[in-house]
Amino acid sequence: MDSSNIRKLQDLLVNFEEEIQKEDIRQKVLALIPIYKEIRSLGSSLIPTEIANSARDRILEYFKRYPCTIISGDEIMIISGISEWARRVRELRVQYGWRIVNGVSVKEMIDSGDSIIDEIDLSVITKDDYILLSETQDRLAAHRWHVANKLRKKNGGVKNKILEYFLENIGEEISGEELRYVANDKTEWARRVRELRTEEGWPIVTRQTGRPDLSIGIYILENDRQLPIPDRKIKDDLRVQILERDGFQCAKCGWSQSKWTKDDPRNNLEIHHIKPHSEGGLTIPGNLITLCNVCHDIEHRKNDIKLSK
Repeated sequence: MDSSNIRKLQDLLVNFEEEIQKEDIRQKVLALIPIYKEIRSLGSSLIPTEIANSARDRILEYFKRYPCTIISGDEIMIISGISEWARRVRELRVQYGWRIVNGVSVKEMIDSGDSIIDEIDLSVITKDDYILLSETQDRLAAHRWHVANKLRKKNGGVKNKILEYFLENIGEEISGEELRYVANDKTEWARRVRELRTEEGWPIVTRQTGRPDLSIGIYILENDRQLPIPDRKIKDDLRVQILERDGFQCAKCGWSQSKWTKDDPRNNLEIHHIKPHSEGGLTIPGNLITLCNVCHDIEHRKNDIKLSK
C-alpha cells in the first residue's frame, strides 16, 4: 500500500471537515466523491497487483485466504475496489466453478434440513454474507453453467428443472448455488431437492446423507433410476445410521465408493428392507441392510420371483 494514498485521504478528510459546515447539500456530496474514490483505491491496493491484478482476482484471493469463513459484502466491496463486486462474485461462482454460497442460500439449505458447516455459527449469517466452501475449483463449471442457463429460461416448475439439470450431470458434483441458479433464485430450490430424494426416490446424495467423502454444500445424482417405493420411506438420519453401521459398503459384495470405476455398473449404495415392506417388514435397523445398486436389484428380482409363484 502506497503511503501517499493515505496522506491524500487525510487531506481530503480535512477539506471535507470544512465543507460539512456549509448548508448546500450538493457541495457536501461533491466533496465526498473523491474521498469515496480514494477509499476504493486503498481497498484495491491491499492485495498486490502481482498476486491479483483484476477486481475478480482480488475477490478470489481474499476468499481463498479465509475459506469456510463468513465474509460480508462490505469486505468484498472494499477489497475489490469496484461497485459491481456482486457480479464478479457471481461470475466466480457460476462460470468459474468456485463454491461460494451466499447467506440466502445457506439459510434455505438449513431450513430444508441440510447442514452446511458445523464448525461456525451460521445463525449470524445475513443475506449479504458469503462463504467459500472449498478451495478447489470445479473446472467443469463452465459447461454446466451453459446447461443451467438454458434450463432456467424454460417454462415449467422448479422441481422439474432441477431434476433435468441433475439428469444432465449424473455422477457430477453440483453445488447448491448452481441449483439455486437453475431455479431462477426461487427460495424453494432446496426443498425441491429434498423432495426428489425423499419422496420420489432419486438417489441424490450429500455429505450429510451418506457420502462423507463429498465437500459441504455439494449434491450428486448417482444414477438415473429411482429407488423402489418402500425404500423411499427410509428417513435420512436412519439411512446414514445403516450406512455407518455397515461401514459404507455393500453387505453382499463389499463394494464401496472408493472402488468405483467408470465401467463398473455399481455406482451407489442403497438401503434395502430384508423382510419386504409389502410383507410387513418394518423400517427399523434390524430389518435394513446396505446394498450396492446391483445387489439391490438382484434382491428385488428374487422377491418378484417369489411373489409370482
